[in-house]
Amino acid sequence: MQFWVIQTLNSLALGGLLFMLSSGFALIFGLMRIANLTHGSLFMIGAYIAATVLKAGYSLVVAAIVAMIVVGIMGGLIERFILRALSGNSQGQVLATLGLSFIAADGCLMIWGGDPIPINAPEMLRAPLEMLGFSFPTYRLVVLGISIIIGLLLYLLMERTRLGAMIRAGVDDMQMARAVGIPASLLFTIVFSLGALLAGLGGTVGGPMLNAYPGLDGDMLPLALIVVILGGVGSLVGTFVASFIIGFIYTFGIALVPDLAYVILFLPMVLVIAFRPSGLFGTMRA
Repeated sequence: MQFWVIQTLNSLALGGLLFMLSSGFALIFGLMRIANLTHGSLFMIGAYIAATVLKAGYSLVVAAIVAMIVVGIMGGLIERFILRALSGNSQGQVLATLGLSFIAADGCLMIWGGDPIPINAPEMLRAPLEMLGFSFPTYRLVVLGISIIIGLLLYLLMERTRLGAMIRAGVDDMQMARAVGIPASLLFTIVFSLGALLAGLGGTVGGPMLNAYPGLDGDMLPLALIVVILGGVGSLVGTFVASFIIGFIYTFGIALVPDLAYVILFLPMVLVIAFRPSGLFGTMRA
């Protein structure tokens, strides 16, 4: 019984982490129609920055703030000076993000080396939480709580603010949004920076679970792609639900049938592409 309880908690924690990573990816993809292949690299850079800040003696909260600011600025610069120069060339934009991901991987290798860097959870969250005769990893419960808070804040941003209304209008019909005076260029930069910021936060929060290591970007990016395809392009609710679905499939797949884990993981994506190309919560866009 303990196995099932712990694996369920691990699934929820991974799902929350995937939501922090995938929500930004979904917003960028939904608005700009760019598969940002640097997104996993931004997650990895966030983890490395957090490890550096923690090593300097600061708290995980400070590390998260620094990582979000630095990675958010990086995202804004990528959009402003690289992707905007390739405006209208979607294939060139995707290839540019792919090239940047390779550059980021080599840069991290040069700066931080090839050995994994452990990232410790705050001392007060290291002891397991005892409840109903079970031991729960406290930090993973905190990760789940943070992901829910981020989801609520993003919902309020999208549904209760003028910026959210502009983003939703751009996702639904960018040409019409331009026609009514929405500044598309500024909106692209804001959304790209927001997506990068969320990736940096995910890297920091996920650091104590995953550590910072070369190849972290390649491990996380495919999961984000699957989540976005499964949930629906540009759908925040779909991304939230799909993140936890993939979290469960991946965690239990690795634990129960490791030889078939990736088959089980990609199967829902294949089925969605075949029978509902817009995703579980997405809508078809002309």
